[in-house]
Amino acid sequence: MDQRQALIAFGALSQETRLHIIRMLVVAGPDGLAAGAIAEKAEVSPSNVSFHLKELERSGLIAQQRESRSIIYTANYEALGGLVRFLMEDCCVGHPEICAPAAEVAACCAPKMEEKLQ
Repeated sequence: MDQRQALIAFGALSQETRLHIIRMLVVAGPDGLAAGAIAEKAEVSPSNVSFHLKELERSGLIAQQRESRSIIYTANYEALGGLVRFLMEDCCVGHPEICAPAAEVAACCAPKMEEKLQ
């Protein structure tokens, strides 16, 4: 991820409802959530959630897929991981102990994601 992409992603995440939506979609896993369910859980109107979903999709942090009459939204884990890597890429500067806590957190999530993907 380059700086321009990171700025777009951070811009999308800098709004409370969009950050809440991303967190919901991360928890939902690869099955994702329908737009209506997102609106209900976020306690916003369907038109409001559509606006936020459009911004998140434009940033590349989420994807959509039509299933019958619903549009299902999923977190783009690759893009979210890229954002974290962008923040951490110059972190260690020859001192791996600096990044060790962040690496441990990332490692602890891997088994949970693998379970959700099965």
